[in-house]
Amino acid sequence: MLNKVLETSRFVVSKAKHVMINYDKANKLIDELLRFDNVHYLTKVPYGVYDMSTKNIVNFLLIYDSIDFSFWGNPKWTINTNGKDLDGGIALLHCIFNLFQDRDSIEVYQQLENMTFEEFKDILKGNIDIPLLEERYSIVTGIAEIVNKKMNGSFYDHIKDMNTDQEIFNTILTNFSSFDDTRTYGGETIYFYKLAQLLTSDILHVIEIKEQIYVDYSNLLGCADYKIPQVMQGFGILEYDKELSSLLDTKTEIEENSEYEVEIRASMIVVINYIWEQINKSIDRIDINDFIWSKGQDKTKKYKPYHLTRTTSY
Repeated sequence: MLNKVLETSRFVVSKAKHVMINYDKANKLIDELLRFDNVHYLTKVPYGVYDMSTKNIVNFLLIYDSIDFSFWGNPKWTINTNGKDLDGGIALLHCIFNLFQDRDSIEVYQQLENMTFEEFKDILKGNIDIPLLEERYSIVTGIAEIVNKKMNGSFYDHIKDMNTDQEIFNTILTNFSSFDDTRTYGGETIYFYKLAQLLTSDILHVIEIKEQIYVDYSNLLGCADYKIPQVMQGFGILEYDKELSSLLDTKTEIEENSEYEVEIRASMIVVINYIWEQINKSIDRIDINDFIWSKGQDKTKKYKPYHLTRTTSY
């Protein structure tokens, strides 16, 4: 299924009306990429995620990555912890990590399957309700039910003998429908699977670091979201026509499955694959993805607004 991500993204780029790729600008990132010290982002978060057992980390990641989407808004959903305001993915990570820290993850999954909407809402309590709160609740309780009924309460035990992206990725898609992430463009189905790729990558990086064993994530293509295209536009790699540029500049919401959204996401995938080919495939595409994403975390760099699409996909 992963090969369809690149294949269908290339189809979109070949027909694109609103987005163009500047490959010369993409080449300018390569020198910096080759000097990039790639460290998995979970090793840098200040909550001791890697202090948990591999089993608990993987079971935590299934829940966290399944609802790691759509944080934008005005005002933005924010939590306060230890006198510090957090938002976005790091705030969500804090909320979900608190459920798993110093607990048996099997016990947590039993709690998640049976919790009420109000209990879930309290877990994510912030200055406002997090966007798509009801959808997140449905996803979490649904995943917990599947894990409890089909996997004896532990997703980790279900995949612990797998060490390749194809195996884990296919297992995620086969068992959890919430990870479906497809669009329609030019009469064709376009495959992205952002969160399924993210979860697969996270699991394999954790296994690699914690267990010191060989893993293969070379087939992952990249996580088509809004931050990475924002960085690519900032570096002149993605060029938007006036119509799309105006929508972004005025922070006008772009509909899910619109030509604009599909072209932005597909172009991002094609750029990552292009860079991978230019460096003779010496760095895996998911690590190139993470390198570009990390540049978006640099608060000293000012980027134009990212595209706003309310979706459970990213």
